[in-house]
Amino acid sequence: MDLQLKNKSVLITGSSKGIGFALAKTLAAEGCNVGICARNADEVNAAVDTIKAMGVKAHGEVVDVTDSASLEAWVGNCADALGGVDGFVANVSAGGADAEESGWRSNFEADVLASWKAVNAAKPHLEKSDCGSIVSIGSTASLEAFAGAVPYGAMKAALLNYFGNLAQDLAPMGIRVNTVSPGPIFIDGGAWDQIKAAMPEIYESTVAMIPAGRMGTAEEVCVQVALLLSPLSAYTSGTNVVIDGGFTKRVQF
Repeated sequence: MDLQLKNKSVLITGSSKGIGFALAKTLAAEGCNVGICARNADEVNAAVDTIKAMGVKAHGEVVDVTDSASLEAWVGNCADALGGVDGFVANVSAGGADAEESGWRSNFEADVLASWKAVNAAKPHLEKSDCGSIVSIGSTASLEAFAGAVPYGAMKAALLNYFGNLAQDLAPMGIRVNTVSPGPIFIDGGAWDQIKAAMPEIYESTVAMIPAGRMGTAEEVCVQVALLLSPLSAYTSGTNVVIDGGFTKRVQF
């Protein structure tokens, strides 16, 4: 299926590895230009080289999303380098920060506040596109009790509400907004890989709760994100797509 993303431009935060980088490659394979950012210069440069080798434009910068000036400059520079912005993906997260005040502040600033700032920076560019789209990478941790009363799940729940309301606000401007909420996703070197090595009992018990019998892959998440960014999804906005192999037990409605 042609997703009609050729020559479109999408920006992804936290995109030098993990789901963000997998998404950059998925989009590049569709002929889409990609703007990436992360905090490690070597990883950003390597990711940009990989994307450019796929025959599309790529622009990457070292960005700490909690630094407003750096984040906003990246959005503007990507728009200049790629010839506009057709899609924005809020992917970066502070992850499983500690449950002390420092952890709550870290997750709020990196997950919630940075997403809000990036959307505000990208919005003027998205309004100029004929297929403006925003996708937030959420988590099933926002839907059911998981891992305790910690900041990660709470902030993902806040983002789900924010982006759901944002879909209503931006629809008149021709900008669609959706969320994709992955369940446990196994990535080499990622969080679940580390848990498997350090706490195998937690890893095995989690897999046992997944009806599909395994954790998902980054690529399985990225296919859905690419579809939501695509003009083919022109009538889809305000939704939350759960990708978890049946891990969450609620009935989706």
